[in-house]
Amino acid sequence: MAQQNLVVCSKCGGVNRLPPSRNASEAKCGKCGTRLFSGHPPDVDAKTFDHQITRSSIPVVVDIWAPWCGPCKMMAPAYEAAAIELEPHVRLIKLNSENEQSVAARLG
Repeated sequence: MAQQNLVVCSKCGGVNRLPPSRNASEAKCGKCGTRLFSGHPPDVDAKTFDHQITRSSIPVVVDIWAPWCGPCKMMAPAYEAAAIELEPHVRLIKLNSENEQSVAARLG
């Protein structure tokens, strides 16, 4: 039997099992019904960040940004485009370092 991927829902935090045979790009959360991959990196808080990192079996890429950061603003469209290209094989999320200073400090 092929190994199933675990994907955390960005809306409710539910952990979903996705068999390799299933079209993951169309998959919906079994708990809340939200599409698991929208092509848009969700903003996460500290709790959601930890849940995404510890419970997902697919790679998770984190954009740590700040509202005042010029390079962050310039990078945002490319990061959005990357989400469209890389999902459902990779989860892209965004962490606002101003709002989540403890997580940003923990990551360096």
